[in-house]
Amino acid sequence: MEQLNVFDCSNVLIASFFTDDRGCAHENREHTLIYLCSGELEIEERGKKTILHPGECAFMRRDNRMWLQKHADEEHPYRSVVLKFTKPFLREFYQTLDRKEIPMESKREKVSLRVLPNNRPDIRSLFESVVPYFDAGVKPSDDVLKLKMIEGAYVLLNTDKNLYASLFDFVDPWKIDIIDYLNDNYMYDLSMEEIASYTGRSLATFKRDFAKVSDLTPQKWIIKRRLEAAHELIKSGKKRVTEACFDVGFKNLSHFSKVYKETYGYAPSMI
Repeated sequence: MEQLNVFDCSNVLIASFFTDDRGCAHENREHTLIYLCSGELEIEERGKKTILHPGECAFMRRDNRMWLQKHADEEHPYRSVVLKFTKPFLREFYQTLDRKEIPMESKREKVSLRVLPNNRPDIRSLFESVVPYFDAGVKPSDDVLKLKMIEGAYVLLNTDKNLYASLFDFVDPWKIDIIDYLNDNYMYDLSMEEIASYTGRSLATFKRDFAKVSDLTPQKWIIKRRLEAAHELIKSGKKRVTEACFDVGFKNLSHFSKVYKETYGYAPSMI
C-alpha cells in the first residue's frame, strides 16, 4: 500500500516519507539544505540534472525554482529531511559573527544548487539527530529549531568561504525587495521604468542595485524566470504549451519556443 507522510515543523524542518515515486515543482523562498536518508532524489534546474543518494546533502539558494523527482522502491522508500533558514534567523545570526572572521573577498555564487562534500560527520549528525522527532511525531521546540539552523549555517560556512556571500545576501536590504517584487510580478508586461518606480527607485538606481543581486540583466532575469515557470507548468501536465507560454508572460509562441529550446535543449512540445 502506498504511504505518504510529510511532517512539517514550523516550515523550518520538514521530513518526507514516500513509498512511491513523486515529482513536484519546488520554489525556494528561503535558503535550504536537503539531506537524503534513503531512496533517490533527482533535481532538475535550468535543464541540468543532479542526483542525490542516501547520505548526501545539497544547498539550494533561495529565489530559485527546481523540479524534484523523488524515487522509491520496495526495499528503499524515499526519505528526506529539509532544513530551511528563515530570514529573521539569518539576520540575527549574522550579527553574532565576528566581523574580523568574515571573508571580505567572499563572492555570491552563480549556481543555485550545490552538492556538499559527502561523508561529513557534522552533516550526518545534524540531520540524523532530528529523525527521532519525526519517527515519534513530536515537533521540536522553537529553541531546538533555532539550534538546528545554527548548526546548518556552520555546515555551510565551514564548507566554502563564498557561501558567506550566498547565505547572507540580505545584508543590503534592497536585495530582498527587488527579488520578491519580480517573483510576484514577472508575468506582467511592465517596463523597466515601471518596475524601478514600483520598487521605489530611479531607473539608474534600480539597474545599479539589480547588478548587485544578479549577474543577469533585469530583462534576462525575467525571461529566465518565465521559462522556469513555463517549464514546470508543462512538465507537471497542468498546462499545454500554448497556455503556459501566455500564462507566464510571453507574447509570442514562436519566440517562446525558440528561447525554451536554447535553454533546455529541446522544444517545449517534446516534454
